[in-house]
Amino acid sequence: MRTVTSEVSLLSCRPIDRASAVPYYHQLKDSLKDNIVSGAWPPGTTLPSEAHICEAFGVSRITVRQALAELELEGLIRRERGRGTFVAEPKIRERIVGHLTGFYEDMTAQGLEPQTRVLNKSVIEAPASLAKILEVMPGVPLIRIERLRMISGEPVLLSVTHIPEAICPNLASEDLEKQSLYALLEKRYGVQLARGRRVIEAIAASENDASLLGVANGTPLVLIKSITYLSDGRPVEYYEAKHRGDRTRFEVEGLTLCLHKQ
Repeated sequence: MRTVTSEVSLLSCRPIDRASAVPYYHQLKDSLKDNIVSGAWPPGTTLPSEAHICEAFGVSRITVRQALAELELEGLIRRERGRGTFVAEPKIRERIVGHLTGFYEDMTAQGLEPQTRVLNKSVIEAPASLAKILEVMPGVPLIRIERLRMISGEPVLLSVTHIPEAICPNLASEDLEKQSLYALLEKRYGVQLARGRRVIEAIAASENDASLLGVANGTPLVLIKSITYLSDGRPVEYYEAKHRGDRTRFEVEGLTLCLHKQ
C-alpha cells in the first residue's frame, strides 16, 4: 500500500478560489477528487489529516469534514476510526436493466476478469417456497448452485441459483467456474432468457457470509433476489446474490422502480 505525504499530495491540488461563488467545501472536494480519479492517489493511499488540509487550503475544519463526507458518500474514500482516511478501491458496476446480463457479462464488459469458485452444486427436491416461485410441483428436482464470485482474487458476492433440472438435465455436471451460466443455458440447452424481475434490499452479513466475503460479521450487504423468465412467461431461474456494499454499485436504466414497505 503506497502512502502519500501531505506536503506532496496537497501541492498537486487546486487552491480555493475565494472569488468564486462555488462553496469552499465543494471546491475542496473537487480538488481532492481530481487526484483520486486521475490516479495520482491510488487505492490505499493515506490522505492527509484534517488539520493538514485545513492549513494547506486555509479553510475551517467544518469545511474539510463536509468535503470528506461527500467523497465518502461517492465511494471514493473510506475513513477508519483511529487509523485515518484512505483512497477506496474503485467499486465494480452491476447493471439493473431492461435486458438480462449476468455477473460474468457485466465484469468482462468493464475489462475486468471475474473468477468463480463453486461452493456447492447439487440436485435437491423443490421445497414449497421455491416450487411456488418457479411454478413447478413441490418435490421436483432442482439444480442448486452456490458460487463465490471474485474480482482480482477479492470476493465481492455470494450467489445461490435454482433451476428446474428438466430444463437443463446435465447442468450439475458442467464446469461453471470458467464460463457464463446464462451463455451456457442459451448455447448448450437452447434456453432463451427473455426478462427478469429483481428485488433489492439491505441485509447484514451472517458469520458464514462474512467469512466467505472477507468482511466483518454484520457488515452491510446488498441482497438481490431475481426471477428469470422465458419469452412465454415461464420462470426458469431463481437466484439470490449477496453483494459487498463497499465494492459494488448498481446502475439502473430502462426500468420503473417500485418501493415496498415491509
